[in-house]
Amino acid sequence: MPNKVAAFITLVVIIAVNLAVGILPHIDNFAHIGGFLSGFLLGFVFLIRPQFGWFGQGYAPLGYIPPSAKSKFKTYQCALWIISLVLLIAGFTIGTILLLRGVDANEHCSWCHYLSCVPTAKWSCKTEPAYCLSTQIGNQLNLTCSSNGKSSVYLLPGATDSQIQGLCTDLCR
Repeated sequence: MPNKVAAFITLVVIIAVNLAVGILPHIDNFAHIGGFLSGFLLGFVFLIRPQFGWFGQGYAPLGYIPPSAKSKFKTYQCALWIISLVLLIAGFTIGTILLLRGVDANEHCSWCHYLSCVPTAKWSCKTEPAYCLSTQIGNQLNLTCSSNGKSSVYLLPGATDSQIQGLCTDLCR
């Protein structure tokens, strides 16, 4: 990279935009965070950087005998490679097991749901379906939302289940 500061700032902006988009409702920010961590660790696994002073014996001049066979990687690079590989394998294995068992991490963390949705005046982060108590008397349909207690009366003769569910969803917002 010719300008490392500009590349780093660009990377930070991209990370911030992805996390900011993740606070909108119905977008899973845990997927963004998991993708970031996986990409970060995969960078250490696949993009381990050889030192520029090393060259293969196939490119050595005729008759050249290297003073000692030295590794093209530094010790810290090999350590980061091993640690990253172990973390990736452990993370994917644990994540797959938890996913298949249906574990909800929000039950164990009281504030983690704010990573996926921040409630505002414009939207709600409630994902459970709306439930209403309904009674039909002639043309009059009485609906009462069970989650917020709001009730309303509609003039709707012979309401279908889909119409009642649509009105219920609007009432419970």
